[in-house]
Amino acid sequence: MTKNIVRYEIDGNVAIITMNRPEKLNAIDGEMKKAVTEALLRADEDESALVVILRAEGRAYCVGYDIDVDTPAKVERRYNALKWKDSLTSDLNFEMIPWYMKKPVVAEVQGHALGGGCELAMFCDITFAADNAIFGEPEIHFSNVGPAIVMPWIVGFKRARELLYTGDMIDAEAALQMGMINRILPADQLQDKTLRYAKRLAEIGKESLEQAKLAINRGADAMGFRNAMQAGLDVAIPLYAAKTESSTKFTEIRQHNGLRAALKWRRDQFAQYDDQ
Repeated sequence: MTKNIVRYEIDGNVAIITMNRPEKLNAIDGEMKKAVTEALLRADEDESALVVILRAEGRAYCVGYDIDVDTPAKVERRYNALKWKDSLTSDLNFEMIPWYMKKPVVAEVQGHALGGGCELAMFCDITFAADNAIFGEPEIHFSNVGPAIVMPWIVGFKRARELLYTGDMIDAEAALQMGMINRILPADQLQDKTLRYAKRLAEIGKESLEQAKLAINRGADAMGFRNAMQAGLDVAIPLYAAKTESSTKFTEIRQHNGLRAALKWRRDQFAQYDDQ
């Protein structure tokens, strides 16, 4: 495992988990997913921690799942719905860990939070964003959708449809207006003010925080939240396994010219509409 790909610290009654893959904008690969999972579960059982902060090193929070390199597992699951089911189920379970932890989790977002990174931030109880934060789920540009269709539950159906159908990105101010985040903070004050908030929250007390979170989650599940996440995943699986025109072309360009070229090819197709 890469050294310190995820850091775990305790500051007072707050556990601080830091994704530390800045050279890849904290993109999620198998190693990152395993390390973040272990850190979150550790924090939930850590008796010295009452609140958890999930932050990231570098200029981006998390740009989603790492699609830059074709690992043997990725090659094996291509056009295979059953293998995609296993893979996407694992991704969904990973992203939902903050939601179902006993303790409140505060996401501390700077820079880009895209795809799985955006979903991960939405599954946290509270989300603070720097004034340079950018949110979005661009997977639809290459014939995918996120494994967790959580956005409608956070921002409402109309806004979620627009963002998920187009893959457009929004800034922190738009995210605040939609209810995707709780507060915007100056980038140079994000860490300090998030930690101060988490410490203040920890003063409430373990039992009250855990029961309040459980009550909210039980209510969401009574309204069908858990089933909605699974239903969205079930619908998305065939799309990942399908051989579509855009996904085939995107993969071809990425393999021959790199991910940046593939992303530019797709963006250029929408450039004529950018003034709308």
